[in-house]
Amino acid sequence: MSYGSEGSDCIKANAQSCGECIQVAEKCGWCTDADFLKQGESKSARCDELKSLITKGCSKAKIENPRGSISIDKDKPVTNRKKDVAEKLKPDQITQIQPQKLSLNLRSGEAQTFKLKFKRAEDYPIDLYYLMDLSFSMKDDLENVKNLGTDLMREMQEITSDFRIGFGSFVEKTVMPYISTTPARLLNPCTSNENCTSPFSYKNVLKLTENGQQFNSLVSKQQISGNLDSPEGGFDAIMQVAVCGDAIGWRNVTRLLVFSTDAGFHFAGDGKLGGIVLPNDGKCHLENNMYTMSHYYDYPSIAHLVQKLSDNNIQTIFAVTEEFQPVYKELKNLIPKSAVGTLSSNSSNVIKLIIDSYNSLSSEVILENNKVPEGVSIKYKSICKNGVVGTGENGRKCSNISIGDEVSFDITIESQKCPSQGKSETIRIKPLGFNEDVEIVLNFICECECSKGGEPLSKICHNGNGTFECGACRCNEGRIGRLCECSTDEVRTDDLDGNCRKDNGTDICSNNGDCVCGTCECKKRENPEERYSGKFCDCDNFNCDRSNNKLCGGHGRCECRVCICDANYTGSACDCSLDTSTCLAANKQICNGRGTCECGVCKCTNPKFQGPTCEICPTCPGVCAEHKECVQCRAFETGEKKDTCQRDCSYFNLIRVKDRDKLPQPADQSYPLSHCKERDANDCWFYYTYAVRNDTMREVYVVETLECPAGPDIIPIVAGVVAGIVLIGLALLLIWKLLMIIHDRREFAKFEKEKMNAKWDTGENPIYKSAVTTVVNPKYEGK
Repeated sequence: MSYGSEGSDCIKANAQSCGECIQVAEKCGWCTDADFLKQGESKSARCDELKSLITKGCSKAKIENPRGSISIDKDKPVTNRKKDVAEKLKPDQITQIQPQKLSLNLRSGEAQTFKLKFKRAEDYPIDLYYLMDLSFSMKDDLENVKNLGTDLMREMQEITSDFRIGFGSFVEKTVMPYISTTPARLLNPCTSNENCTSPFSYKNVLKLTENGQQFNSLVSKQQISGNLDSPEGGFDAIMQVAVCGDAIGWRNVTRLLVFSTDAGFHFAGDGKLGGIVLPNDGKCHLENNMYTMSHYYDYPSIAHLVQKLSDNNIQTIFAVTEEFQPVYKELKNLIPKSAVGTLSSNSSNVIKLIIDSYNSLSSEVILENNKVPEGVSIKYKSICKNGVVGTGENGRKCSNISIGDEVSFDITIESQKCPSQGKSETIRIKPLGFNEDVEIVLNFICECECSKGGEPLSKICHNGNGTFECGACRCNEGRIGRLCECSTDEVRTDDLDGNCRKDNGTDICSNNGDCVCGTCECKKRENPEERYSGKFCDCDNFNCDRSNNKLCGGHGRCECRVCICDANYTGSACDCSLDTSTCLAANKQICNGRGTCECGVCKCTNPKFQGPTCEICPTCPGVCAEHKECVQCRAFETGEKKDTCQRDCSYFNLIRVKDRDKLPQPADQSYPLSHCKERDANDCWFYYTYAVRNDTMREVYVVETLECPAGPDIIPIVAGVVAGIVLIGLALLLIWKLLMIIHDRREFAKFEKEKMNAKWDTGENPIYKSAVTTVVNPKYEGK
């Protein structure tokens, strides 16, 4: 048997009340039955896994196991809005996220999941604020932006009929070393004959308006300024645009901030160069539409900007030149719902850049939540367009969303513990860059329902020393024990310990428990199903006899170290089965009538028999050999018993059949049947079957004809012998001939070799005289 880790956790938690129990784990329950605990068990034994409680005898109706739930408090459907419809809705009448408010009842360890829908509404209002760097290097860009208002208004009509635009500009902090503070440079920071305006940090030129002509008019009046260093003070301007909502005129609609520059940026810490050390406070400091505290507060940090932009649902578009693309792309990765576009050297492509960036931003929805209470976790799973599923960090977002597309998110919230105050908490989930959010009220299940009916100062709890609730006493402070019968000051006295010693022995609670208030509270085991019990913890349910490595053979339960066997089982380890079906032989007899069935196994009375049902007898003659002589004498009147056949062989019924196919087959019979094949003195074979029916009736079926071997055929034998002799002779002749040929060839080769090696003498014969006589004329002179 295996046990879940949850059950073990329930036991280990040592919960003293129902409320403590249900906070341990999702599967922990509390038994409210007042009579549930056995002697020696502590209150914490009431807290266990549900199956274990039922196994221990607690009825389902008495188990407290509250479950979490979800209720939707506001569920306004998403808006199906069409741009060409005459009726125009106000921004607060448009719904893009559903539901809007929920209440969750959370139990520790039990997750609650709900579905959130998001749908991009068509013709959704847009506020766009154009924030421009007016340092000297942006002079040619300013000329192209002067007509931006009407041109952008015209292009945005394709996206929304409710569009507003505003304008602001920035340069740098008005202190050294960012600008020159000489009087002449403060009036005109530019060199040569350029007419520039005095440097400033940030100026809100035009509040958001529907009037594109007004935008063009005011922007046309703007003048370039100048500063000394290359990075600009754009972060100061972004912070003021984000937090000065009233001055800018932001509505609760899509908010776009276009940040246009051809330089880098200063950030937190750079202010020290000008002697500015106070961190940016993230508050609005606009007077007459001018940022007045640039010399007092440092630049904001990137994290500070991210927070303020997110809090105010502002999506940022960085329109920067090619040179600074890498820097701002890294910045984009740190600012959610932001985009980077490449600005031409003179800002001539700014309208296309804005529209492309807006389409990119609006096609992606990213969910975020505010800080969750301690012990609470949130998981997201996105079901995006075309059924694409995202989990983990990708579960927060969906991309490539067109207007009118609907996506959904499965959001799972789980609490691991109750908050210290036990109060409700509220969290909000919203899509970045949108003004709508979902409010989620978290109610924590920290107490059981049964605790509401508790009886304070109950007489059951030792005359009012506790509250009787959920079937047990919840003791007042300073009191302990199952019934709060003991003060914490009395726990270790010798008199109380004496009540925990069995038979006045030395062991307290049999060394298996602790003496609390004169009563043994037994120790808990690692395995939650194993437990000590008894007044002195002298009993347990795991030290009984085992069989096949199973407690009580798997056929009983262990109580106080003794097996209580299930029906049809007996023995100290419940390993003896009273079922006799395993002892039935093929003839339906128990042990073939040759033994007794003990614990489901045959014990043969005659030791010569063996096998599961005493069917095997290795030392017994075979059935066929045992009955051969009698079958032979009765069927064929031959054999050793033909003279005493009537006397010795009348114990069976003989039935003759014509051939072997007529003999009974084992599969056709419901009683033991043996097939036999025996040979007589004339080497003839005869076939028969022997069967015992109903323990007494013996039947023999015999084939009435013998199978005798035929006599030898002389002619073939003689012909075979003669042919064999002839063949052997021919073979011998061939072998002799082959040997002679081999011998001759060897001799000839030897002769040839000696002939080649012979050396003949070529000297003259001394007896030989030539027949020619030569005479020389002495007078001859050779003339």
